[in-house]
Amino acid sequence: MQKSDFNFSLPAELIAQKPLKSREQSRLLCMDRYSGAINHRHFYDLPDLLNEGDCLVLNDSRVLPARLYGRLETGGVVEIVLLSEVFEIVHNTYGIRQTYQRGLNPGFDGVSYVLWECLTKPGKKTKPGAKMIFGNGELTAKVRETSSNGTRLIEFNFRGDFLVILEKLGKMPLPPYIHEELEDAERYQTVYSKQLGSVAAPTAGLHFTKELLEQIKSKGIDIQYITLHVGLGTFRPVKTENIEDHDMHTEEFIISKETAAAVNRTKENGGRVIAVGTTSCRVLESCTDKSGTLHEKWGFTDIFIYPGYKFKCIDGLITNFHLPESTLIMLVSALAGRESTLNAYKEAIRERYRFYSFGDAMFIL
Repeated sequence: MQKSDFNFSLPAELIAQKPLKSREQSRLLCMDRYSGAINHRHFYDLPDLLNEGDCLVLNDSRVLPARLYGRLETGGVVEIVLLSEVFEIVHNTYGIRQTYQRGLNPGFDGVSYVLWECLTKPGKKTKPGAKMIFGNGELTAKVRETSSNGTRLIEFNFRGDFLVILEKLGKMPLPPYIHEELEDAERYQTVYSKQLGSVAAPTAGLHFTKELLEQIKSKGIDIQYITLHVGLGTFRPVKTENIEDHDMHTEEFIISKETAAAVNRTKENGGRVIAVGTTSCRVLESCTDKSGTLHEKWGFTDIFIYPGYKFKCIDGLITNFHLPESTLIMLVSALAGRESTLNAYKEAIRERYRFYSFGDAMFIL
């Protein structure tokens, strides 16, 4: 299957630059995954589209303020976007190999470090050995190496809690197609976000309000949470024409024993499992065996779902509208069929739906 099979033309003015004033007011294109039939609703109608005994699975990852602005030790400004944390096995003073939790290596002088794969600007001045300073020096960094894809492995040095320092110095890493400043950083977080670690929002969840979640619960619909820390690899284009040659990015996830049991119980009782977002979908499908049983697990997934994939867990998907030729529209096409998906996108464009992170949503069932 070719990358060009998933192309479509999108008017630039339909790329949403700002979130709506009220999250649940976004439009909702509903599509039957078997017939391709479409009808138009709003996200606040979602409780009416779910049945008692269904299970919604949401990603509770919270976005890091992963964009840092600092200065090079040699002079000049530098911009860094954290992509993914790198785990390292080190030797302590006695020569014993130890794996420090989340890459954290506390030294005897109280200075700790973490390693991250990053994007940097300007690239020419961030070669291996380049040193950087952020804020008033509470965070410093050094480029360890450059990868073949242009990213940098950067060592950050600090005293105290890295995430606390990042909250102070960092800014929200909005996607490259959003060109306007975000007035309220919380609008790029879901209302149920909890586990800090993503560098991009699981955007399908941005439409929910706490009140809407309560309405859904009151109807007898189970709500469960998984965690997948979204990396900017989500936005990396597919560069190979044959999509099977594409190397999928890897992301960390956690699925609890309680969530696995609840999803399995829903399936046993004849209910429907509906993933909120492609991130939730990827976790559920990564942790479900051939018999359809979901398992508790922590790990990393690089699952690439495209047409021809046989779904083992989910029955439906709530998702936003995605980039042409992206792995995300390929996943949607695997669930609903390529022709039906592209037809739905054409309909959304005709009806002037808003696209991408701050845009409207689809409900595929």
